[in-house]
Amino acid sequence: QVQLVESGGGLVQAGGSLRLSCAASGRTFSRYVMGWFRQAPGKEREFVAAIRWSDTSTSYTDPVKGRFTISRDNAKNTVYLQMDSLKPEDTAVYYCAATGRSIMVPISSFYDYWGQGTQVTVSS
Repeated sequence: QVQLVESGGGLVQAGGSLRLSCAASGRTFSRYVMGWFRQAPGKEREFVAAIRWSDTSTSYTDPVKGRFTISRDNAKNTVYLQMDSLKPEDTAVYYCAATGRSIMVPISSFYDYWGQGTQVTVSS
């Protein structure tokens, strides 16, 4: 049983930083792709970033390129999303997701496992 537990959300002023963590358990994730998605009120869930566990290849949506960094710690089975230069439009619930497919696809239906989400609020 795969479990994903997010933490690190909160309230921050525009221009600030937050680091989200996703602790993964229940499987060996060496062949998995891990992703971060977000969902703002009244909007659809959207892709933010992904990382292939095996070779740490990464992918980002354009609005966060240069501001967000996804990484993983193999020893801790944890994926991180470092978010810098935050903007009010980054406000959303952020979800960690995992898929056993080895390709990084920015579509939520490709992911098999989801965390419960963590709220990120950026004030102007």
